[in-house]
Amino acid sequence: MTGGSTGPGPGRPVDWDAATYDRVADPQEEWGREVLARLTLRGDERALDAGCGSGRVTRHLLDLLPDGHVTGVDASPSMIGHARENLAEYGDRVELVVSDLLELELERPVEAVFSNATFHWILDHQRLFDRMFAALAPGGAFEAQCGGEGNVAEFKDALEGCAGDQRFSAYLRGMPDVQYFASVGDTEARLQRSGFEIERLWLERRDVSPPDPATFVASVGLTHHLKRLPPELHDDFVAAVLGGMPRPLVLRYVRLNISARRPAAG
Repeated sequence: MTGGSTGPGPGRPVDWDAATYDRVADPQEEWGREVLARLTLRGDERALDAGCGSGRVTRHLLDLLPDGHVTGVDASPSMIGHARENLAEYGDRVELVVSDLLELELERPVEAVFSNATFHWILDHQRLFDRMFAALAPGGAFEAQCGGEGNVAEFKDALEGCAGDQRFSAYLRGMPDVQYFASVGDTEARLQRSGFEIERLWLERRDVSPPDPATFVASVGLTHHLKRLPPELHDDFVAAVLGGMPRPLVLRYVRLNISARRPAAG
């Protein structure tokens, strides 16, 4: 569920705490299963999970393809390692690859591309959609969900406020953007430029109240910031971010949904 190209410096992926993410990512799994339900599959297709993370949702995709094959791709080596453990029972029906999605090249095209909670970690959506289009066979389906315009706005405000705190500012100064929450209009234009036929694009709001706020925000939303801070400041930074938000914590997610297809003749 990472799969991106952002990190401490431009173009440098960041590794994640895969075990903790796997443990707390119940909302992301729920959303991913809803996106999978939009796919119409025979059961023997080849599919790409673009940003497979720890494999929690990849498992459900594999279960939809009892005679098919899934390629799971993620930029985080720890996520791919965890996914290999989680999905070992599926044998050669799944291939797991460490790769930046912006550099992805498949040996064989797939009939479906699925992605969940990943694309907002990638800043260049035009190049991303070009790579997804290239990965699809003609007629192939593209179903995805990621953070969209307005996503976790209160959390972002709290995070920006903490970046100016003198305890953390020296480490975070000059940090590039690590997330991009796209609008429906911009996404429509980019998908069309890549060659997709768009079936539907929409935003939907989802509120999440994590039972363990500190662990959740640290593993789901603060990985890139914590990589820049010394370990002894991690807890203080997480506490400062949470202190800048209303309590009890409610994360107000806005999800951008993509339903599109590569033309059958293209």
